[in-house]
Amino acid sequence: MAVVIDRVKPRLVILLGPTGAGKSALAIELAEAFGGEILNADSMQVYRYMDIGTAKPTPQEQQRVKHHLLDIVFPDQPFHAGLYRTLGRKTVDRLYRNHTPVFVVGGTGLYIKVLTQGLFASPKVDPSIRKRLKEEAEEKGGGLLHERLKKVDPEAASRIHANDLFRTIRALEVFESTGFPISFFREQHRFGDRPYLTLKIGLEMEREKLYRRIEERVERMIEREFLKEVDALLQMGYGPELKPMQSLGYKQMVQFLLKQLGWDEAVRQMKRDTRHYAKRQWTWFKSDPEVFWHDGSVDRKKIFSEVRSFLGEEVTCNREEGKDP
Repeated sequence: MAVVIDRVKPRLVILLGPTGAGKSALAIELAEAFGGEILNADSMQVYRYMDIGTAKPTPQEQQRVKHHLLDIVFPDQPFHAGLYRTLGRKTVDRLYRNHTPVFVVGGTGLYIKVLTQGLFASPKVDPSIRKRLKEEAEEKGGGLLHERLKKVDPEAASRIHANDLFRTIRALEVFESTGFPISFFREQHRFGDRPYLTLKIGLEMEREKLYRRIEERVERMIEREFLKEVDALLQMGYGPELKPMQSLGYKQMVQFLLKQLGWDEAVRQMKRDTRHYAKRQWTWFKSDPEVFWHDGSVDRKKIFSEVRSFLGEEVTCNREEGKDP
């Protein structure tokens, strides 16, 4: 793979893919081999006390390689993509000054996007237009608005589901307020904030194999006393209404503890929702043409070779490519 190295910009190796694909384990091996450190890109692993349900790297794994942006906020503190971008870029800049390779690892596509491309600055719109569009949707249905969007901004319409009324109205109000489609503004932004040179490596595998791994992962979480972790969070005063407590897995365990779900149903929903989440991640990442996809179980040597080529000749791999430590 030919990669043009820009010596001015920091270089990020980004390891992404659906949950359960093996990103964390491979990232640790890569960071160890190339003397790098890991920048977390998982929106749930930023929270303290939420370890088992987020599949956070264990203390032993964190001793092997230094991780950044783990355990930085409490579950009742707000955290969002904009804050992640600010903290993430500060971390990258610091590591770059220290000549430390950076491995960005996680499955939160939005976090990776804002880190590498910045935040899309939405144009100002007339509030009265939004009000009118909402009223029109209530009266005539959202489908009519989506059909209108197809005519004025077919690119945006192709990306927005016909039932996604919020994003449909957003796209229409931008067009009516500015005279330009929202896709125009996104395209302008796409090339305006590229502070890093990136190598995006996506981990994939046969769908049924991934789903089996997800089910096994849920079982391991339960064996590691995931329920006890959730109960402890409730006892500390972190209520069910908090956004992190409504997240994948935590929601089902909370419902079981509150006697809103039986145990078997809670576990079944947790596995089902994790599969659905993995599918959504796959859809997000597959739309990115910059990703080089690999089966992590069979393409390890190739992945090590791509990373070495990308990082440059001055970076020496500490062990033979693709071999277990």
